[in-house]
Amino acid sequence: MRVAAGLLVAVSLCVPELAWSQTAAPQAAPAPAPAAAPAPAAADAAQPKQPARAACNNPNALGVARTLEIDTTGGPGFGFEHFKELDFLKDKEVVLTFDDGPWEKNTEMVLKALADECTTGIFFEIGKHATYYPEIAKKVWNAGHTIGTHTWSHEALVNKKLSEDQRKEEIEKGISAVKWALGGVSPSSFFRFPALQHPPEMVTYLGTRNIAIFSCDVDSFDFKYHDPKKVMNLIFHGLEKKGKGIILMHDFHKETAALLPEILKRLREEGYKVVAMRSKSPVKSLPQYDEALAKDTKLPTVSNRPLSSVVTEVSQ
Repeated sequence: MRVAAGLLVAVSLCVPELAWSQTAAPQAAPAPAPAAAPAPAAADAAQPKQPARAACNNPNALGVARTLEIDTTGGPGFGFEHFKELDFLKDKEVVLTFDDGPWEKNTEMVLKALADECTTGIFFEIGKHATYYPEIAKKVWNAGHTIGTHTWSHEALVNKKLSEDQRKEEIEKGISAVKWALGGVSPSSFFRFPALQHPPEMVTYLGTRNIAIFSCDVDSFDFKYHDPKKVMNLIFHGLEKKGKGIILMHDFHKETAALLPEILKRLREEGYKVVAMRSKSPVKSLPQYDEALAKDTKLPTVSNRPLSSVVTEVSQ
């Protein structure tokens, strides 16, 4: 095992090949309007303690084998597709990660599947999506899962038309948006680049911000293939080949949300163990981006939430 000193600390125990380019931004549904105009975060506000994961009453559940606390100083990288220095997983261990949420219904289905198996994941949230569905972002937090960020709008930061300031804004505005959605609670110092495309200057920038970068070891390619059998085969073929790894999925996609109970069941049956990861310190948003977010987001005169989240037919 090759582990850089001081970066990984095990803090608890619980019972219980395709191309790597993801070029298309999420297109699953029309974007609803933000829930409300975010106000700038209060300076130096105390960080509330995250609720613990619910007690597990199912002795046969997948559970969580280990919880690792990550010192993100200098921006360490995780996931052998891009970063090979930190080999922190034991054989048959996995980290579950979900990109592009929060999203109506789909993220909630993922949360239920994880709860049913008493297990956990890292949610890399898009800033815009967090402003659309802050109540769902809060559900992820309140369930004890780790929340990282995934830019403001899923813009590919390798786009040469973007200036360096625009690339930084995508990163920082995404952080500020997720923080606002969580009611002023800062997410973890974890970040994943859209499409797993890492412009070197932004890797360096994240290092100066002490934000860890996540690639992956096993990509479900659920953004490309929506056939459950295909996605399942890709995940478990990757795990069979590597023996362990960070798995990339998307809570944004309904097919993934629907398939997740079967994925978790198979992980349990094949003897895999889930490892939880959390950052030692939350990310610190920058005041200028908190303020820019407030200015750029118009306060709606009436609710612009989707009809399905406002009106529900119930039996009499």
